[in-house]
Amino acid sequence: MTSRDNSAGAEPSASGPLSGLRVLELGGIGPGPFAAMLLADLGADVVRIDRKGQPTLFPGTPAQNLLHRGKRSVDLDLKSDSGLTAAHGLVAAADAIIEGFRPGVAERLGLGPADCLELNPALVYGRMTGWGQDGPLAHTAGHDLNYIAVTGALHAIGTAGGPPQIPVNLLGDFGGGGLYLVVGLLAALRESARTGRGQVVDAAIVDGVSHLLAGTHARMASGTWADERGVNLFDGGAPFYSVYDTADGTYMAVGAVEPQFYAAFVTGLGLDVDLGRQHDRSTWPELRARIAETFRSRTRAEWIEIFAGTDACVSPVRSLREAATDPQIAARGSVASPGGVLQPGRAPRFSAHPHVGVGVAPEPGMHTEEVLEEWIGIREEAPRMPS
Repeated sequence: MTSRDNSAGAEPSASGPLSGLRVLELGGIGPGPFAAMLLADLGADVVRIDRKGQPTLFPGTPAQNLLHRGKRSVDLDLKSDSGLTAAHGLVAAADAIIEGFRPGVAERLGLGPADCLELNPALVYGRMTGWGQDGPLAHTAGHDLNYIAVTGALHAIGTAGGPPQIPVNLLGDFGGGGLYLVVGLLAALRESARTGRGQVVDAAIVDGVSHLLAGTHARMASGTWADERGVNLFDGGAPFYSVYDTADGTYMAVGAVEPQFYAAFVTGLGLDVDLGRQHDRSTWPELRARIAETFRSRTRAEWIEIFAGTDACVSPVRSLREAATDPQIAARGSVASPGGVLQPGRAPRFSAHPHVGVGVAPEPGMHTEEVLEEWIGIREEAPRMPS
């Protein structure tokens, strides 16, 4: 997307479609590092300004922090003149920057959008927050659970009559947060390549999660979704879109929504039901009870065998560790253990880059000298953040 990109007709780099893109990450936690990891997975040269001993939600070794995989790490004392000067040099050499501080923190460090865009007018400046850069909660703390709570998403997850259920921190931090930041960065980089003008990307988790609810809002608008838990088609309310326990205490997931898939499902169960009444809600309580009783009559392994190769839309519920052994996941390499660390593979896949593995996470600061020399020509050691 800049002069460092491959020229038209050149052979693509083996590292991914974003090869040649330089991304500077101001070290943080959560969705910002995830966005930077995804960009690194896609081939970007991601450099993280790190410091030893900084807070982390990942208590393991640096190599186990998968959100840092594929990046290079530098440590600079941003409170010193020389450290800030080095950081400004990296900004001037970058195509994009990612920061996830509370509003105003980057400005106080001398690395806010105005400072950085003055140094590099074509820069795309990505800001990752929960609440956004403005609004009554912009300067307050929060976590994934708080952000999905106010959007209505948390309210929609759970069983009928029960409390909301927490969907790990996938929906807010990574789905509505980091992924939307990546989309925004790539869109703004495209515009920067055309115009030479950079801009700020304000990625707020509350915005992203609200956007993810577009399909649910569409159903509410059409009167086919009730604003309550566990009574709708895709929230477990329908007996043919639900999870059932088996004879050995494990679970099977059912998503037999379309008529032909529903027919294959009840055939596999051996149930005699009126297929034409699939969406007759008055039949759902009895149907659910019959399905649950049937699933409890066999083990998960037996049900896997029964539904293998069918279009019944029935799948085993795997644990995180089990997932790597699932035949489909294993065939795709969607989860693997390079270096002995269980982790996801790259996503999505690209035909021009078919054999690209994942990177490893660096020790904090291990690339300081090489990055400063490569990006901005500084050969002497830069001041480090105190450990």
